[in-house]
Amino acid sequence: MKTNYEIRYAAHPEDAKSYDTTRIRRDFLIETVFAADEVNMVYSMYDRMIVAGAMPVKEVLKLEAIDPLKAPYFTTRREIGMFNVGGPGVVKAGDAVFELDYKEALYLGSGDREITFESKDAKNPAKFYINSTTAHCNYPDKKISKADAISVEMGSLEGSNHRVINKMIVNQVLPTCQLQMGMTELKPGSVWNTMPAHVHSRRMEAYFYFEVPEDQAVCHFMGEVDETRHLWMKGDQAVLSPEWS
Repeated sequence: MKTNYEIRYAAHPEDAKSYDTTRIRRDFLIETVFAADEVNMVYSMYDRMIVAGAMPVKEVLKLEAIDPLKAPYFTTRREIGMFNVGGPGVVKAGDAVFELDYKEALYLGSGDREITFESKDAKNPAKFYINSTTAHCNYPDKKISKADAISVEMGSLEGSNHRVINKMIVNQVLPTCQLQMGMTELKPGSVWNTMPAHVHSRRMEAYFYFEVPEDQAVCHFMGEVDETRHLWMKGDQAVLSPEWS
């Protein structure tokens, strides 16, 4: 197996106004989330969130404590949320074993233990999309399916934003320290997943796009309300969204 990581530094919105396309993509876009038998991570200085992807094919992958964490285990002082967006997979956290099918989620609280990922079928490998934030206390591990989620239907086909928001790793479903995760599913014919555009000054976010056909792309808008920028993205890519964006 192989673990790759990079550090992304925070930017002031006044500075970001001068970024060209190359710089915007370099600082905010995460082009490679999944690679066979690799764990790829981006350690962001926005809220010290880690965005990662683990794709076990022929190997069992271990979630390693990268050097910037200065900890014996990845979850020594961190909590984790993940979604499986591939084939059936298995996550082991210490003595606990969790089987995750497509679009099922898992929350892992802080605490010292080894975490591994594996696929049930190498020809249809699991893809674990992962977010991690710092944690001030430990909460119980829990698997979350769409049946457990708080699902809200919003928008309309006429407005091209008919969608279902599945709130899965949120405080209404289970206790967490900082981490909140959900999954938005667009209805056929709709292309907007957040309208009207708005900002959350209390937090940063990371967006991950999947189920995007090979011959299609996503246009992700970011920036201040009066200084918008855009990023063209492929499927299985993620983007960092600062609190001012």
